[in-house]
Amino acid sequence: MPTLMNRQIRLKSRPTGLPTLDNFQFVEVPLPPLEAGQVLVSSRFISVDPYMRGRMSERKSYVPPYALNEPIAGGVVAEVVETKSPNFAVGDIVLCGYGWQTHAVVHEDQIRKINPSLAPISTALGVLGMPGLTAYFGLLDIGRPAQGETVVVSGAAGAVGMIVGQIAKIKGARVVGIAGSDAKVNYLTQELGFDAVINYKTSPDLNRAVAKACPAGVDVYFDNVGGSISDAVLAHLNDGARIPICGQIALYNLEQADVGPRVQSQLLIHRALMKGFIVGDYSARFGEGISQLAKWVQDGQLKFKETIVHGFDNTVNAFLGLFSGENLGKQLVQV
Repeated sequence: MPTLMNRQIRLKSRPTGLPTLDNFQFVEVPLPPLEAGQVLVSSRFISVDPYMRGRMSERKSYVPPYALNEPIAGGVVAEVVETKSPNFAVGDIVLCGYGWQTHAVVHEDQIRKINPSLAPISTALGVLGMPGLTAYFGLLDIGRPAQGETVVVSGAAGAVGMIVGQIAKIKGARVVGIAGSDAKVNYLTQELGFDAVINYKTSPDLNRAVAKACPAGVDVYFDNVGGSISDAVLAHLNDGARIPICGQIALYNLEQADVGPRVQSQLLIHRALMKGFIVGDYSARFGEGISQLAKWVQDGQLKFKETIVHGFDNTVNAFLGLFSGENLGKQLVQV
């Protein structure tokens, strides 16, 4: 029987500024034979996410940086094609974390089954996966939106942002999104029911745009982007505002440290809470989150959108597209 080959995308060099194709390397390696307790899986969907950019640098963060000449780790939905585990059968659909590879040999403890009858299997990387859980816990545990409050979410057309906005609507809040194209503005208002959306690329004065969209001020700001967008929102906080810090995509590719307005005075004046969080902090409660998100999806209260790029060879381009706003909702690669 011929040896099955595995294609990988490895980090060849650490990017300076926006990554390029030259920072990555495509390689082909043989897969080892299975041992007891292991399964061979074939990738169906690969996740590309903004946080991956941070792991390509050597600076200290909440997770170790990617090692050079190793595959980019991340979420994958895969199918079991061979098994030496009593807990997994050929054909099972599973969630893995081995990243940008076409295949992998993994131990049974490193994967979990996905229920294909719950929702499309790709949602295990989106609304019923890390982005959905990030939105759920960040908004409800830190943001704590109440009936009638104003919730602002930046990166509102992304995988996390659009879920945040819809959960806030479920909780009775008034929701204002910030996005980067008229098509995204239309989708968020017409399809998802956002009360107002600011196109930051066509707004000459973001401060004024936020003031107009939030005449009663901002009670919750779910920050996905940082930078000048966040500066504009933070100028309109209400007393007791809550600010979950989820991501800072506007800063990830900067070559020098960002310098902006100091936020401490705003936080002090308004007795506001600003808290960074990582979805892994809530791992003990993932079952709760997935159960509630799935119920909202099945009830039609929570919609999701995916941007799917086809072909493993296009994985890097799909990742780079995140930084120019090409995706609507969750960005995925279908292998």
